[in-house]
Amino acid sequence: LFKMMFIGYLYGIRSERQIEKEIYYNMAYRWFLGLNINDPVPHHSTISWNRRTRFKDTTIFQDIFDEIVLQAINHDMVGGRVLFTDSTHLKANANKHKYTRKTIEQETQNYINELNEAIQEDREEHGKKPLKNKEEVKAEKDIRHSTTDPESGYLYRENKPEG
Repeated sequence: LFKMMFIGYLYGIRSERQIEKEIYYNMAYRWFLGLNINDPVPHHSTISWNRRTRFKDTTIFQDIFDEIVLQAINHDMVGGRVLFTDSTHLKANANKHKYTRKTIEQETQNYINELNEAIQEDREEHGKKPLKNKEEVKAEKDIRHSTTDPESGYLYRENKPEG
């Protein structure tokens, strides 16, 4: 059952009924779960019960992710110097008209430190004296803070639907 939830988590399937249906039709999922073509797929209510009780308040998904990253590091598949992210935006389960305005402080320290390190390395390679570190610039930004889904964000991007 955990593997079924893992498939849903990994592929962004948000409904237990949909997870059940996907596993019923997808042979790769059946193989991953150890199910033969004629084996019945567990009912969606079983997945739901496990999510609500057995795996509630656990760090199982984070632990698995951490272990995968650790194995990738041990096999020299991850170096830690460059980070690529996926900028896929998902529609939030939030009312875009119910929000409060909020001013937040943008964190720039990590970015500034990386820039300074790159500049210092370049200057050393070219036989130049190191530059003095400059103070971090504090920046503030006004955002919409959803009252229906506080973890969501509001998207303003050219050629993208607003929301």
